[in-house]
Amino acid sequence: MRTLLAGYEVVSAAEAGAGLGNGKLIAAAEEAGFEVLITADQNIRYQQNLSRRRIALVVLTTNHWDTIKPNGARLLPAVETASRGSYAVVAFPRPPLRRRRHPRMD
Repeated sequence: MRTLLAGYEVVSAAEAGAGLGNGKLIAAAEEAGFEVLITADQNIRYQQNLSRRRIALVVLTTNHWDTIKPNGARLLPAVETASRGSYAVVAFPRPPLRRRRHPRMD
């Protein structure tokens, strides 16, 4: 993510305190002065009220890095236009399906 968002301070949830639930993670990010939280949790919109928040949420439609990395240009505009309490979705192509071989086919 750091390479896709060069020029921005990027801190992973693990670095900031892994194990926090969404509400606590958002509060901790706000307390630390972050302006944008990027997540792949597509349900967060329904779980969190952003109207009084000082942070913006950018939600990715996948957490599949091999899909995000070559399409990273989609992310930057959402981060650059984010404002307090806003919510933006960044759509990525669907990751390729991984088909498992049937055990009897070996």
